Amino acid sequence: MHIPYEQLENIYRLAPEIVLCATGILIMLIDPFTPPARKRLMGWLGFVGTLGALAGLVVSSHHAGAAYSGLVVVDGFSLFMHAIVIVVAALVILGSFRYLDDERVQRGEYYALILFAVTGMCILSGANELVTAFLGLEMSSISTYILAGFRRTSMKSNEASLKYFLLGSFATAFFLYGIAMVYGATGQTGIPAIANVLATASPSSLLVLGVGMIFVGLGFKVVIAPFQVYAPDVYEGAPTPVTGLLASAPKAATFALMLRIFYTSFSTVGPLWFWAVWIAAVLSMVVGNFAAITQTNVKRMLAYSSVAHAGYIMVAFAASTAVGMAAVMFYMAAYVLMKLGAFLVVTELGGTGEKRLEIKDYAGLGTQQPVLAACFALFLLSLLGLPLTGGFVGKFYAFQAGLDSRLVWLVVIAALNTIVGAYYYLHVIVVMYFNDPQTEFPPQKTSTELKLALLACAIGVIYLGIFPSRVMHFAYTSAQALLSR
Repeated sequence: MHIPYEQLENIYRLAPEIVLCATGILIMLIDPFTPPARKRLMGWLGFVGTLGALAGLVVSSHHAGAAYSGLVVVDGFSLFMHAIVIVVAALVILGSFRYLDDERVQRGEYYALILFAVTGMCILSGANELVTAFLGLEMSSISTYILAGFRRTSMKSNEASLKYFLLGSFATAFFLYGIAMVYGATGQTGIPAIANVLATASPSSLLVLGVGMIFVGLGFKVVIAPFQVYAPDVYEGAPTPVTGLLASAPKAATFALMLRIFYTSFSTVGPLWFWAVWIAAVLSMVVGNFAAITQTNVKRMLAYSSVAHAGYIMVAFAASTAVGMAAVMFYMAAYVLMKLGAFLVVTELGGTGEKRLEIKDYAGLGTQQPVLAACFALFLLSLLGLPLTGGFVGKFYAFQAGLDSRLVWLVVIAALNTIVGAYYYLHVIVVMYFNDPQTEFPPQKTSTELKLALLACAIGVIYLGIFPSRVMHFAYTSAQALLSR
């Protein structure tokens, strides 16, 4: 059977999404016939699927361009963000084997849902049309709603799933209504087409309202203040590997969509959204850091830390330049590694039933489990912004982009908040290395899969901190190419 060349090009450009979906479907078909003792094979199949998706990125990179009449676009920007979310999926799968065994919820659908969620995030990263972006957002959201409640016998997990579903649906409604209003004002839903209309027309009140609603809807997804109210409860109640997924990959994919929409479609009406971004950045940093100081639960502390880091990313976002976009991209690459790495350590230490989640439970970890303690300290110091880590370079680029755009006060506020954040990150490290070891939770052997995931995160954080130029150059080149179009 002869397949038209154009259709083949579409398949090549969507190779990562096709591989992820096909692997997820295959897992769902095989899982009912797999005996309980061999359910781990579904996880390894899912991991192979993520590796296949990364190989699919190479195929896509050789066939860059618009797919399916411009609904999805493959360019350097989308490939960069694709790589981030797919790597997160691979590491989450590796970090989940031991956890699912301990919780007795080792099931194939868990891995299939991760693959489906990441497929939606990939669509978000490459969406070139607002309705397509909505479909990607829904595909990602529905899968993560289920994953948040995967520990079905846990009340906290059920509560997290329900809260995430209700508020996530509320946010999606904002986004969808915003799309409708933008369409009503411009007659277009394609991202480049909207930019063309606005280049020759003054913004109407309907457009202003639509832009605001899109910002609110996506603000929920990236967990910026004042839309962060659900995050601490959801992050605490969800299975810890899922929390690592929620805190990293959806944020990266949604920021990718926000960059493409606001830097492309709404670039000519920047004053409409600039101050919203400025205020959200300040609120996120202040609320996230000061709320994190009061937390005694590690997962809640890291949840509020995630809000604060969204604020730092918004500093670069507010710059509205190619350097700002590149800074956001680099920051996301560093952020997902250090945040996911931290949650993977918590996954291992939490134990059956996630009973070891208080900061005091980490007392003496430096002597009891020195490797895990060293990894956790590395990720926390990177989140703090210590030199020679990816977190430091990410903040440096973000703050530099803000200064280049003369956002001096915003950068000053961000720098002061970094000092505030030092308190709760260093507090955990002090407890691990300077407090007497606790005796309630005896040390346990770390699984090989988790060691591999932690090693990958640690190497990535150190590499981005010492050799950031290659990644930043690719990000900057991709940003320039996107903005030039």
